[in-house]
Amino acid sequence: MDTSLLFILLALTYAMVVAKRMPALISGFRYQSFLLFLITLIASVKEKSAGLLVVSLLLFSLKVIGIPYFLSRMVRRIKANENLGLFMNTQLSLVFALGMTYLSWSFAKFAFSTAGEWHVMLLTVSFSVVLMGFFLMIFRMKALAQIIGLLVMENGLFLLASSIAGGMPFFVEIAIFFDVFVSVIILGVFVYRINKLFTHIDVSKLSELKG
Repeated sequence: MDTSLLFILLALTYAMVVAKRMPALISGFRYQSFLLFLITLIASVKEKSAGLLVVSLLLFSLKVIGIPYFLSRMVRRIKANENLGLFMNTQLSLVFALGMTYLSWSFAKFAFSTAGEWHVMLLTVSFSVVLMGFFLMIFRMKALAQIIGLLVMENGLFLLASSIAGGMPFFVEIAIFFDVFVSVIILGVFVYRINKLFTHIDVSKLSELKG
């Protein structure tokens, strides 16, 4: 696996953390997923694995093309405000992202002290992507941004599985892809209903419903 791909993937995740508008966040997820596709495709060629090849094609079709198109179409359809609504400004968000990367590196170095530098770096990027996906879910007001945060976490878990165990069993990966796709569809319908009933998708406004 090319080291530069990991650094680019991490940089794209930082860009998603500091994004202020929904199209930029969706594009960041698309490019991040494309890098995962390349990493998986390269691994399938090196290992001559038909299963990994199928997984890489699923990554491309669902996460590079299908899900970003579905989310972009939903933003246009419900005419949502493209501003994400930040609980934390971009500068502080970037500081948190860098801190999460440092914590990920410290944990990977401590928990996998016998592993080589390459695996420590791979684990660091994996943990960082998971934590930054969780960060997006918590510190962004729009429901669509929280859906993308969930998808970013899944990307990090996918990379983590490949770094720890050399990948999950083929049928488990297929089942996870199907679950993710169905979950996005369900969450998309849920967001559409929120927008129809409350004329916005800002989840912070739901606190006004408390009696």
